[in-house]
Amino acid sequence: MILSPTTIGCIVFACVFGGALLGLFLAEVLPEQHLSLDTKDAVKLGMGVIGTMAALVLGLLIASAKSHYDAEISAVTQMAAKFSLLDRVLAHYGPETTEARDLLRGSVAGILDRMWPKDNQRFATLAPSGRGEEFFDKIEELVPRTDSQHSLRDRALEISTEIGYTHWLLFEQADASIPMPFLVVLIFWLTIIFASFSLFAPRNATVIATQFVCALSVSAAIVLILELERPFAGLLQISSAPLQTALAHMGQ
Repeated sequence: MILSPTTIGCIVFACVFGGALLGLFLAEVLPEQHLSLDTKDAVKLGMGVIGTMAALVLGLLIASAKSHYDAEISAVTQMAAKFSLLDRVLAHYGPETTEARDLLRGSVAGILDRMWPKDNQRFATLAPSGRGEEFFDKIEELVPRTDSQHSLRDRALEISTEIGYTHWLLFEQADASIPMPFLVVLIFWLTIIFASFSLFAPRNATVIATQFVCALSVSAAIVLILELERPFAGLLQISSAPLQTALAHMGQ
């Protein structure tokens, strides 16, 4: 079962804040010698090492998720630009490409509907449809009469291939996600770090409120990282504006 980023964020919050409360509880039940200054220094050293590792892993996850998100945005923008260029190439070929250009507009409209469905009951679908293959076949059926048309036809086939490659790349990268072992280890580290914070902290409402806000902030950061991994759904959804702009200028 695949958990949503919000669900995982709630689990992270429960673990981290639970660790903070555990630290407060242990401070009450542990013998006094276990809470001495020497013990406190030793715990600080250990938590410093774990805190450094947690920061490195968190930074790695953020960098990886942001890189994936930026790559998806770049792919969508490139695809939109190539659709516009392909339409202009076909327009320069001649009136023989009218049917092919209609298929192209229909293909772009279909991509918009599948990737950014207006019906909230449907999920985004990145799998290419058969309409793209139909369009490619239509281009291959063109019979150039001049050297210029021959060059334009070859260029149209080249751009169509590039668009198809980009679309399939989007589809194959759709399941890219943070490895669960990475996430589990990070949550464990954060939990024991927060437990150590509370172990030697005063027991009052201010400390508990601070730990609550910090745990909420950490879990929110994890949610945002996970949202970056699903750019066609959720809070950080990629804009469809490039493809909508390309569609609006087709046929002109």
